[in-house]
Amino acid sequence: MTGRLPGYGRLPGSGRVLVTGGVGFIGSRVVRALRGEGAEVVVLDLKAPEEPLDGVRYLRGDVRDPAAYEAALGGVDAVSHQAAKVGLGVDLQDLPDYADHNDRGTAVLLAAMHRARVRRLVLASSMVVYGEGAYSCSAHGEVKPASRKAEDLQAGRFEPTCPECGAPLEPGLVGEEAVLDPRNAYAASKVAQEHLAAAWTIGGGGSVAALRYHNVYGPGLPRDTPYAGVAAIFLSSLASGEPPQVYEDGRQRRDFVHVDDVARANVAALRAVADIEGLRAFNVGSGTPRTVGDMARELSRAMHGPAPEVTGQFRLGDVRHVTASSRRARSELDWRPEVEFTAGMRALANPATSGSRAGAR
Repeated sequence: MTGRLPGYGRLPGSGRVLVTGGVGFIGSRVVRALRGEGAEVVVLDLKAPEEPLDGVRYLRGDVRDPAAYEAALGGVDAVSHQAAKVGLGVDLQDLPDYADHNDRGTAVLLAAMHRARVRRLVLASSMVVYGEGAYSCSAHGEVKPASRKAEDLQAGRFEPTCPECGAPLEPGLVGEEAVLDPRNAYAASKVAQEHLAAAWTIGGGGSVAALRYHNVYGPGLPRDTPYAGVAAIFLSSLASGEPPQVYEDGRQRRDFVHVDDVARANVAALRAVADIEGLRAFNVGSGTPRTVGDMARELSRAMHGPAPEVTGQFRLGDVRHVTASSRRARSELDWRPEVEFTAGMRALANPATSGSRAGAR
């Protein structure tokens, strides 16, 4: 499949979209973007919005409750499924909670969509489904590194090595065709969501665009929770006058993508999903690798705070490098990221003085 999909332009302005988790960090921006395109929007969320948008119908409910969809799916043309329990998980005792919220919640939604004959779904997936990103060995070509060992991490040996010869590997951009390799509770639940959605397309004739978000940041980023992303943790430290604590050596590569760009990717996917056969995955990232240390330094500068401290600490289950190739989204969804990294970080650090679309390019 190449080029713009033939159904581009049908939605969202001419349709009604249900957004699950539409009060949350990403979901609320998706709702705002859809309203900006003229779509009718229904939100299903456990929480009530602090500042409801005009023209949006907000319903309180749990995505795991079949009864919640009786009103939510009425007259709906497509669903943007953002509701999820996020984070890496603290330990194995988190497994039931992730499976319950993410996988059971998705299964209940899919069954309700089948009953309501709603056939179009945009699924919020994640780059964590890949485990480690793409790597190549000078002698053996593209390889998949084994999980990193605790003894290597304790000794400061953070870089994965070639499973064939033990040589250093060169990280690259991971594409959607990569083998999925979940390495924590959250990642396993996101893979299961994709598999459930794929089974739904086969049994019911629906179509799914699975958007594999990379490291999302921007206005409204949650802070001070056990499952906060690294940007939220750094911001909390800086707000307390403390230096950001950077794990490992700070050279972990990630792809940081602004939440407004993610919201626009959802709008583009909703336009295209009717013409997708089965489930098709799309990376949603900036396409420009940055390091965790880069993020910490930009936030420290923006907040005039102390320089980051590289601690050498690590978490088992973290991956070393995972950065996106977003070529498929660019060519098939006609989507491109617009918010530049440095300007986006400044806006994140100083939301009162910066617009959410700072640094559009």
